[in-house]
Amino acid sequence: MQKIIPHLWFDTQAKEAAEFYVSAFKDSKITNITTLQDTPSGDADTVSFNLSGYSFMAISAGPYFTLNPSISFMVNFDPSRDEHAETYLRELWSKLSEGGKDLMPLQEYPFSKLYGWTQDKFGVSWQLILSDSDGEPRPFIIPSLLFVGDVCGKAEEAGDFYLSVFKDATRGIIARYPSGMDPEKEGTLMFSDLQLEGQWFTAMDSAQDHKFAFSEAVSFIVNCDSQEEIDYYWDKLSAVPESEQCGWLKDKFGVSWQIVPAIMNEMMRDGSPEQIKRVTEAFLKMKKFDIATLEEAYKGG
Repeated sequence: MQKIIPHLWFDTQAKEAAEFYVSAFKDSKITNITTLQDTPSGDADTVSFNLSGYSFMAISAGPYFTLNPSISFMVNFDPSRDEHAETYLRELWSKLSEGGKDLMPLQEYPFSKLYGWTQDKFGVSWQLILSDSDGEPRPFIIPSLLFVGDVCGKAEEAGDFYLSVFKDATRGIIARYPSGMDPEKEGTLMFSDLQLEGQWFTAMDSAQDHKFAFSEAVSFIVNCDSQEEIDYYWDKLSAVPESEQCGWLKDKFGVSWQIVPAIMNEMMRDGSPEQIKRVTEAFLKMKKFDIATLEEAYKGG
């Protein structure tokens, strides 16, 4: 199981968006749809889907959070692995950008022969890049965090923090802004990447005048095998007490995480409507998840 799973919050379009993404990406599928009944948002559809081997989750839970480019998804097209990489990149760009908003046009840049950044019609942001075949190989899809506003200049600090929290963690590339790139501050991160639990993430600073910030619209689920592991990540990551609810927390940089028992995925996938309802009623009362209580609810205790 993928340890860390990006979670996308939609008003009502989770299923529609997931169907769109699996139709756009090769070798992709929806793996599960579950309806959570009687949540504060009413009945909420949760959708699990896999894009080219990378797992996502989405929920339709009301107009409370708006997707924005602070967390996007970099899609690497490596010509050394696929001779049709550029063709596929252009095809995917055409699908993802239709009806959306291009943030950086698809064209050649100093760092790539072909790159573009688009926000699709559902609000999810994607960076498509033709990779340098001589560079270090990276996975096809990588979540990308953009540190702006109050947290601009903290991308390196955040990376160091995440490297200290997660196991099997390593630092990758670091590229810093040189002088003369105002408003960017010399020495802050123009680009970096790091590996957490075997999964790659990128992080960048930007001092441009962005009108967005990290929010609950994109969070990261951390699947945990024990209560001890849940307690560990909760204690390490949570920095905003008022954001603690239903397994959700917010760290000191404003990034949202969901610390979830892995067994809960099985409950929601395999449980009867009555079992799912009992588990939902139980976790809606919680801040940090308690595995024993969830298992008791699932069994009907």
